[in-house]
Amino acid sequence: MSIRPTWLACVLLGVAGTATHAQDSTPNPPAADAPSAAPAASDGPAWPEIVKKDIHAGKDLRGRKAPELIVEEMLTDHPVKEGRVVLIDFWATWCPPCRATIPELNALQKKFRDDLVVIGISNEQPSKVRRFMEDNEMAYTQAIDTRSRTATEIDVRGIPHVLVISTDGVVRWQGFPLDPADRLTETIVKRIIDADPGVAARRKKDAEKK
Repeated sequence: MSIRPTWLACVLLGVAGTATHAQDSTPNPPAADAPSAAPAASDGPAWPEIVKKDIHAGKDLRGRKAPELIVEEMLTDHPVKEGRVVLIDFWATWCPPCRATIPELNALQKKFRDDLVVIGISNEQPSKVRRFMEDNEMAYTQAIDTRSRTATEIDVRGIPHVLVISTDGVVRWQGFPLDPADRLTETIVKRIIDADPGVAARRKKDAEKK
């Protein structure tokens, strides 16, 4: 498959700053182990439907356990993840669609600040990302892993690449967040939060403390 510039997703090569092209817009075949349906939450609203799409990764983890999140350095304070949905964004400063996604992630973190933790992970050098952060508002956690270990485990093939993980460690949404076939929206994030028993339990616990 030829590589040519497109808006869909920047290529992640696993070496900071070496990739400057975007992924071919021709859809990849679905992963061999891709799940066929979204499991429902035990009580309350159901998890979002699993949409058939190009996942831009070798592993479709929707409805399955997320891999361990490995980082070398946190550029911001460590987030409190207990009882909260976690959104992981694999990104890079040189990637135009990654930069376009930042305002949307800022908005999600602010909207759901009590129930959602957004974590951006870049494989670039910390100094480069810090310089970028000085000129661009990023209202969510930032981390560095120059070895791209979690991204490699997922076999991420294009960035930005997002995982939304419920409190039981299961991936409830995955893919390119600006994908018109399955765009990551406030409605989807709210549905995951509302369906998550762990979030409900934490809210109850917090209310009892007041």
